[in-house]
Amino acid sequence: MKRRDAIKQTALASAYGVLLPFKSQKEILEKKNMLKGNINHSVCDWCYPSLSLEELCIEAKRIGLVGIDLVKPKDFPILKKYGLISTMTEGAEITQKESFNDPAYHIRLKDRYLQHIDYVSKAGFKNLICFSGNRKGMDDETGLNNCVTGLKNILSYAEKKGVVILMELFNSKIDHPDYMCDNTNWAVELCKRIGSPNFKLLYDIYHMQIEEGDIIRTINENHSYIGHYHTAGVPGRNEINSSQELNYPAIMKAIVKTGYSGFVAQEFRPTKNNPIKSLEEAIDICDV
Repeated sequence: MKRRDAIKQTALASAYGVLLPFKSQKEILEKKNMLKGNINHSVCDWCYPSLSLEELCIEAKRIGLVGIDLVKPKDFPILKKYGLISTMTEGAEITQKESFNDPAYHIRLKDRYLQHIDYVSKAGFKNLICFSGNRKGMDDETGLNNCVTGLKNILSYAEKKGVVILMELFNSKIDHPDYMCDNTNWAVELCKRIGSPNFKLLYDIYHMQIEEGDIIRTINENHSYIGHYHTAGVPGRNEINSSQELNYPAIMKAIVKTGYSGFVAQEFRPTKNNPIKSLEEAIDICDV
C-alpha cells in the first residue's frame, strides 16, 4: 500500500471512530464488480456531515457508486479526481420555497439556470435540480401555468446543451409545508404541458411514501416522466433496512423493470456509528 493511501485510510478510520481494514486496489475492484449493474448507484453529499466530500468520494469509489448527488459546480474537480460524476447538480435555485411557480423570480432564475446549464454541460454531466416553490395561497392551475412559463425560459438552452432539468417532489405533510410539487399528478401534468425530453421529475421515494404512498404502481404508470430517484427510510429518513415500512428491493425491481437507466441516489441520514457501513448496506439492499 502506498503511503498516501494509508494516510487516507487512517483519516477515514478516525472520522468513523472505527478501524477500517486496508484494502488493495484488487479488493476495491472486486467489490465494485460484485454490483449487478442494473442500478446506477449514487449518494447525496449532505447526509454525511462528518465526512469531507473527498472522504465520501473515496468511499463511494470503493463501494462501486458512479457518482455523488446534490453537489455544486465548485465540487466538480473533486469528483473528477476520483473518477466520479455529479449525478445531480444543485446551486442554480434561489431556495426551494422561492422558485418557478412565482413569476417574481423568473428573471433571476433564468440567469442562474443558464449559467449552471453551462457549468454542467462543460463538465460533461447531465442533471440539474429545480423546485416548484411554495403555494403561498396560489391554486394549482396558476402554479402550473407559472412553472411552464418560467421553465420554458431555460429549456431550449438546456436542450441545446444536453442538460436535463429535474423538479423534485417533496411531501408537504411533514418536511416541506406548503410546497407545491407535492404529488405525482401535479408533477406529471407539468411534464406534459412543458413537453420537453429535457424536463423530468426527481421522484423522491421517501417524500412520496409520506404524501401519497402507492409507490410501485405510481412508478409503473409514470416512469416515462421520471429521470432520477432518491431513497430514504420511512418514517424518519434513516436507514432503508427492515426497521422501516418500505420494501426497497421490490421498489428497485419495479424500477429496473421499467427499463430505467438513470441514477438512484441514497438520501437517508445514517444513525449508526459507522455511516459508511449503513451506506454499504443500503447499496446491497438496492442492488437488485
